[in-house]
Amino acid sequence: MFGIHDYWLFIGTGILLNLTPGLDTMFIIGRSLTGGRRAGVASALGIAVGSICHTLAAALGFSAIIATSALAFTVVKLAGATYLIYLGVMMVCSKNPAAMPAEQALPGPSAQPWPCFRQGIITNVLNPKVALFFLAFLPQFIDPHSPTKALAFLTLGATFITTGLIWCLILASGAARLRSFFQRNPNVRAIIDRAVGALFVALGVRLVWSR
Repeated sequence: MFGIHDYWLFIGTGILLNLTPGLDTMFIIGRSLTGGRRAGVASALGIAVGSICHTLAAALGFSAIIATSALAFTVVKLAGATYLIYLGVMMVCSKNPAAMPAEQALPGPSAQPWPCFRQGIITNVLNPKVALFFLAFLPQFIDPHSPTKALAFLTLGATFITTGLIWCLILASGAARLRSFFQRNPNVRAIIDRAVGALFVALGVRLVWSR
């Protein structure tokens, strides 16, 4: 089919890779803890959209530019790292819910579904490692002589995104179950908000130093 070979091996390998904790996993868990299930699901959907962009870029050859151009890789990397650090600093500097009136102690605008969806897209698209992953992993299962390489890229990308989205939704649902505890304990919630913010900053710094 479109020159794809070892399709079931691809699915199995993709599932194992999806289960491996990474930036997307940490982002979804963090947003689920601070904003609940809706925020977590929105983040997962945003990351899926970002992965669709990477699949299209790989199919059209745009990802090859990042792979071969040190400048392009650095620009995308720094943009993504800056955005992650910005999100983290905003969370670290957020007000303690215990010191706020009850009607104001709800998740802030950044923890609402639409901002989380948008943030999921941006953090995924601006992660050059994801672009390089799609460019390096998918071709291993495509016949180099196939006349339909673009369709093969799209098919494999759709498969990987689907399995990844299922796992991300499970993560979001599981992490969101803890939110009721944080609502009953605003001081703990404040600690978690700051811890998640610090994690985002750390991931951003890590991305800066990635090669």
